Amino acid sequence: MDAFYASVEQRDRPELRGQPVVVAWKGARSVVCAASYEARRFGVRSAMPALRAERLCPQAVFVPPDFTRYREVSRQVRAIFLRHTDLVEPLSLDEAYLDVTVDKTGLPTATETARAIRAAIRAETQLTASAGVAPNKFLAKIASDWKKPDGLFVIRPHEVEAFLAPLPVGRLPGVGKATERVLAELGIARVADLRRFEPRDLERRLGRFGFRLARLAEGIDDSPVRPDRPHKSISCEDTFPDDRPLDALVPTLAAAAGKVWEAVRRDGRLARTVTVKLKTADFRILTRRVTPPRPPAGAAELATIACALLERFATPPETRFRLAGVGVSNFLDEGSDGPQAGLFDESA
Repeated sequence: MDAFYASVEQRDRPELRGQPVVVAWKGARSVVCAASYEARRFGVRSAMPALRAERLCPQAVFVPPDFTRYREVSRQVRAIFLRHTDLVEPLSLDEAYLDVTVDKTGLPTATETARAIRAAIRAETQLTASAGVAPNKFLAKIASDWKKPDGLFVIRPHEVEAFLAPLPVGRLPGVGKATERVLAELGIARVADLRRFEPRDLERRLGRFGFRLARLAEGIDDSPVRPDRPHKSISCEDTFPDDRPLDALVPTLAAAAGKVWEAVRRDGRLARTVTVKLKTADFRILTRRVTPPRPPAGAAELATIACALLERFATPPETRFRLAGVGVSNFLDEGSDGPQAGLFDESA
């Protein structure tokens, strides 16, 4: 969906149409949930501190988020998907993968299916969606961003190699700032550069992800579209009304651990890895994680492990924090691949 939360607000409030809309609570502790395309022209982006968004675009209209309404629209959109295929893997309220190898309505190509779905979304919700059509998930994800907003981009099998070659390596899934730096040291800036390296050489530098990178560079991604995909991680975090020292974070972590444990209990799985995330007053993200010998067996044990992780943050005594959170990952039914690197944000 295109600028989903902001587009819903503009749809339902005609006075906001054409205006730079920022979906966020206004204030020193708020972050941007979504920005309309009018606001994006000023550099406003999701997850940006609301104060910075206000500085970049003083004329922005701030609208508090209404997630109940967004979920309802998301359900409408998913119902449209399900008319065409049962193989729908939601990533969030506004994004999903669809396997349309066999379209339930009888449409002969994936491109025609994408056109039909986008037309139905526009007709039934008065919103626009962008679609990427490709032979696999990671290429479809890249394609979906290619002609936003309200766009459709198709990568046919014979076009994959030429399409990928000039792309910056940062466009590949899983390549964050840290990995980009490692690749830059090897002289790798674009996907074409990756192809010069043997998979085993990349694996020596980057572990198993190096092998996956080599496959992605060739356009290979065998991961299936998985309906009802289980959570990879469960987390809870809290932003404080004022900056706090490290030793004042214990009650917050204990409360967050309680909420996470309730979610874990409802999920019916056991998680091996516990992560604590902190954000400093100057917006630096710090994370520490541990995989104890056995999974936490209750909220109190999870809270104890999380609070003990505070000792691993070697920050100066004067450091103040604006946010703290607890998360769990590496569930027992996922095998023994180690902690999920995507939990919370990139470690620092």
